[in-house]
Amino acid sequence: MKSMLRVALEGAFTNFKRIFFAADRVTDMDLRKQISTLSVEVDDRVDESACIGCAGCANVCPTNAIEMKNLTSPVKITDDWIKDQVPEINLEKCIVCYYCHDFCPVFSLYGQKGTIHPSCVGDQEVNVDELIKQPVKISEDKLKVISTYLSDKTILKNREDGE
Repeated sequence: MKSMLRVALEGAFTNFKRIFFAADRVTDMDLRKQISTLSVEVDDRVDESACIGCAGCANVCPTNAIEMKNLTSPVKITDDWIKDQVPEINLEKCIVCYYCHDFCPVFSLYGQKGTIHPSCVGDQEVNVDELIKQPVKISEDKLKVISTYLSDKTILKNREDGE
């Protein structure tokens, strides 16, 4: 009984310190104010300048949180490739599994150029022209999987049709 009373008093004292003296706070006051007023600014999830518009991210998203939106004016990336769509992530559906990031051939999602799982890593400046000139080494197995997803628009069509 004595130890239960001690635990209860310690818990009450700890909560008192947290409430009245802001002890053990993880978030700062600015973020707390943004949360309480529903004005949190979400970081950009897609680097549209780096994206090549392949729709691979939308194909692999397990929750259909990524939709390809049309660009107002298409962008010529190479002689054979014109980007006319970029991904848009619905944050209410996104479960932050990073399948899209890991599948993206140029890592244009979630602000990181490599295969790590960031949430916010700061501004990234990506020069697509320079990236395209760099040689890419991809195993034959992965190349087959990527080419299947990139060429098979029926995956996206089936999702639109609800299949």
